[in-house]
Amino acid sequence: MRLLVQRVKEASVEVDGEVVGEIGPGLLAFLGLHHGDTAQQIPWMVNKLCGLRIFTDDNGKMNLSVQDAGGGILVVSQFTLYGDCSRGRRPSFIDALAGPEAEKLYGQFVEQLRKSHSPVQTGRFGASMAVSLVNDGPVTLWIEDVD
Repeated sequence: MRLLVQRVKEASVEVDGEVVGEIGPGLLAFLGLHHGDTAQQIPWMVNKLCGLRIFTDDNGKMNLSVQDAGGGILVVSQFTLYGDCSRGRRPSFIDALAGPEAEKLYGQFVEQLRKSHSPVQTGRFGASMAVSLVNDGPVTLWIEDVD
């Protein structure tokens, strides 16, 4: 399970020209799922995402979490986080969890995240999405749970 997290001033997701999720200041989290990932990994990932101290405090130090800063979280499914580019020029996505299993795990992640934080917005699983964002910093982090 992987998260590519970006601190943003704003972010939104469109599907077929319709905005399906948007936030103001907060975190844009791209979630990649791998074969073998389970629901047991979700609490750790949610806790890590919500607790990352990457927002600036009154002294200009990265000392506040998204919860402390009152920001939103936009979660977008991103199977290409498990793209393997080590051979040839066309990435292989055989390591990415696909189909109903991935959609179920993605839904469980979002459900648990919503129990820990508000507001949480999402893209649409499996859809072709147009993601817009204004990076803040920029601050971009990679979170991975390999258990």
